[in-house]
Amino acid sequence: MTDDRPLADWRPPPPPDGSPLAGRYARLERLDADRHAADLHAANCADDAIWDYLPYGPFSSAAQYHRWARQMAAGSDPLFYAITDLDSGQLGGVASYLRIMPASGSIEVGHINFAPALKRTRAATEAIYLMMQWAFQAGYRRFEWKCDARNLPSRRAAQRLGLSYEGVFRQATVVKGRNRDTAWFAAIDAEWLALQEAFSLWLDPANFDGAGRQRERLGNLTRHVRAASDPALG
Repeated sequence: MTDDRPLADWRPPPPPDGSPLAGRYARLERLDADRHAADLHAANCADDAIWDYLPYGPFSSAAQYHRWARQMAAGSDPLFYAITDLDSGQLGGVASYLRIMPASGSIEVGHINFAPALKRTRAATEAIYLMMQWAFQAGYRRFEWKCDARNLPSRRAAQRLGLSYEGVFRQATVVKGRNRDTAWFAAIDAEWLALQEAFSLWLDPANFDGAGRQRERLGNLTRHVRAASDPALG
């Protein structure tokens, strides 16, 4: 079913300005090479595989990573954030807004790179939630996630976070000398209130036992919000 309703009261939202985003478990601040690069490089060195599906990396030295971070920090699209896990106090990853299109109300989250210590933490989930929350509260209509179609962990993450599967663009680009098919996921503004409730329930400290194990899975909470599931995930 297509949607062609008039949008008489809709106005283009502002682009993100890089203001900090903070929650209970994670804090995001605009990437600054001098402040963040050394700690991020140290965290990333634990596993070079985190770069497998990105068009850059791994970085052989802190200086090389610092140059990359300085270049990325200078831009506004993509707009990079450094992510701190508030439980550990450690920097553990980056993510960015990109393909920022206020005129159509569309914004993408990408360049997501979590060091091993940040993966599968409450901070990692909350970091993306905070970016989604800012986007919808600012007035964006569509929040996108795209990844290499071979990257099943990324596809699982998008679906767990409540983004709906929208298909695969074949031969979308070339990355590190390989063809890349790109899997598309998105959430839209009409789904935001239900997704916000799901995240609030999952992030509540009461959802975790004394050992930090989740009582309710986020994917179960978002399952009924998603318009379509990824067939590659079974």
